[in-house]
Amino acid sequence: MTKSDCIFCKIANGEIPSQCIYEDDDFKVILDLGPATKGHALILPKDHYADLFELPEETAAKAMKLAKKLSAQMVKNLHADGLNLVQNNGECAGQTISHFHLHMIPRYKDDGQNILWKPGEVTQDELALIKASIVGA
Repeated sequence: MTKSDCIFCKIANGEIPSQCIYEDDDFKVILDLGPATKGHALILPKDHYADLFELPEETAAKAMKLAKKLSAQMVKNLHADGLNLVQNNGECAGQTISHFHLHMIPRYKDDGQNILWKPGEVTQDELALIKASIVGA
């Protein structure tokens, strides 16, 4: 099922042209128009899911298997030094298009990108409370 006003649905289903590096019945993988680095690509499901929380488990598993396969190919063929997989959910987390997508970002020494976070500080007691909130206690 696609959403008529979703740009990623239109790209994934061929209504809008893209530089596709992989396609099957479930996914289209395209080069990002605003790349963080050379080779930055997006894995797009052809069906519409707003975010990870709507994505069926089977589709999520397929997306990760595809990311593993293509990431290895990208690192090898683009001579990258590493690779980030980035997946944002919700506006406050950086999601700008409400269609699940997984970024594959090849990394190169001194590429100028900083896809990291500043580590915070937490006590063991705080971790135990957070754990109890997540898994129940």
